[in-house]
Amino acid sequence: MEVDKILTTEESVQGVFFQAVRLAFTRSHILLGEKGIHPGQQHVLLKLLKKNGQSQKDLAKDMGIKPATVTVMLTRMEKGELIERKKDDNDQRITRIFITKKGKEVCEEVKKIGKQVEEECFENFTIEEKVLFRRLLMQIRDNLTKDCPNMKCE
Repeated sequence: MEVDKILTTEESVQGVFFQAVRLAFTRSHILLGEKGIHPGQQHVLLKLLKKNGQSQKDLAKDMGIKPATVTVMLTRMEKGELIERKKDDNDQRITRIFITKKGKEVCEEVKKIGKQVEEECFENFTIEEKVLFRRLLMQIRDNLTKDCPNMKCE
């Protein structure tokens, strides 16, 4: 294959990279959907698992989405008994978000799905290939972070 063709088609490094990311993302959403987990909810739950009782405002800021979007998402999650909202003891203007027992159980499902998708992605990879791939992805992350210092990676 000609070098120009490799660099200008969907088979380019960038093209294949974005295809793989999109497929992994889609596969995750299919599996999450089968468990009744709506897009974005897994991120909220995992953030609450890390730091329970965040304010709704802080949660929106941390996730990089608009507070109104978080409100809609939290309303659905509250109806599903995944989270509960409580007024702050010291400042009644602040609403704090807490993960419920059911939410913690769903987090375990989210982690299992993440592991399943990772296993599917790296099927037939050797340990050495996984280590090298991880190092290359970290270099990509570092390159992009350098040019976008306000971006947070977790």
